[in-house]
Amino acid sequence: MTDSVELPPARTIVSGDRAHRQRVLAVFASAGAVAAIALGAALLGVFVAGGQAPTVFTQVGGHFLLLATLAFLLLSAANAVGATRAWFLAVAAGLTSAGLAALVGTTITVLAGGAAPDLRMFAFVLGSLVGINLVFIVSAVLAEVFVAPRVLRAVEAHAPRRGSAEQRLALVRIPASNLDEAELTHVEREPVDAELADEQWDNYCAALVAEGWRTVEVDSAPDLADSVFVEDQVVLFDDLAVITRSGAESRRAEAEAVERVVRSLRGVQVARIDEPGTLDGGDVLKVGRTVYVGSSSRTDAEGIRQLRELLSPRGWTVVAVPVTRTLHLKGAVTALPDGTILGHPDLLAHRDLFPRLLEVPEPAGVAVVELADDTVLMAASAPESAAMVSGLGYRVVTVDISEFEKLEGSVTCLSVRVR
Repeated sequence: MTDSVELPPARTIVSGDRAHRQRVLAVFASAGAVAAIALGAALLGVFVAGGQAPTVFTQVGGHFLLLATLAFLLLSAANAVGATRAWFLAVAAGLTSAGLAALVGTTITVLAGGAAPDLRMFAFVLGSLVGINLVFIVSAVLAEVFVAPRVLRAVEAHAPRRGSAEQRLALVRIPASNLDEAELTHVEREPVDAELADEQWDNYCAALVAEGWRTVEVDSAPDLADSVFVEDQVVLFDDLAVITRSGAESRRAEAEAVERVVRSLRGVQVARIDEPGTLDGGDVLKVGRTVYVGSSSRTDAEGIRQLRELLSPRGWTVVAVPVTRTLHLKGAVTALPDGTILGHPDLLAHRDLFPRLLEVPEPAGVAVVELADDTVLMAASAPESAAMVSGLGYRVVTVDISEFEKLEGSVTCLSVRVR
């Protein structure tokens, strides 16, 4: 059967008790790291400003410990709802949490010291934001931006070893603010509804989580229009992750953040496609131990040669396929879990290279994401193809990705599955 997925954002869903515990631990760890850094920086600042007299620790230690505790609680709530997913959200969360903690904590400290709650007291509390508490606030903001995302990601990635039932991760990346400027090659540009695209991305992530996958967000790249198509930046082969080098120069900056996430995964070795070779992940289709690689406008002969050199010693066979009618190979063909290759006649120039090829009735129907041995993800824009795949005994989950299809995207482009 075909399930139409209309789910709330993925960040509000957990996949099992272990994933939930891991997420909670990651949130608390990220908030705790920020609070600890802010506490340490504030005490150090007072120590230096006070002439390095050890007595300052007993004088202000309790005050800053209170601020750190309050900031920890506020940041835990903020990070739980995704404050670390973009630098500007982290700045807002860090500033708000540290500022409120400073105001409330200083008020409590002053009242506990016997001061009367009058205008002078409130003026002192407000002044403390740019006085004694300034180092605490600035340190908290910087730590929330630069430290919290890495701690959260590292704890989330510290999952069971590869191969276990719970180690099913999906790397995703939130759409850029300039998504409508993404590069196009085979389609005419259409207006992109950014708000709808964000909603569709959330529903896509939610569909993965609902099927037992845990989403791990790569740091956002608000100015990299194509960055949501995270599949193009890395391809995984067992325990080897190959960081690609895009044929589109404007996309090469996307790889850095993806590589950071990949390197945080346990048991994963990392290799790269080096200059002058180019390779996009969308040109790589794995079927059993055969790797079909599209020779396209984004992937060149040197990129294919380097990939073959990396994979041949590991028992993979690399088959190059000329691609002329679509942006990427996986815009023309993908494969079902049993190895049957799906393709559309208008998109295939060399169908003879693929054994067990099954034609689908709609161009968007060529793209499937394997979620389990009996379950695949497909686009809602290909209902006839979804019905055909369902008739082959698969459970088909469909999602609406119309805004990404305007940019030559598909269900395969929006995630990288790690198993």
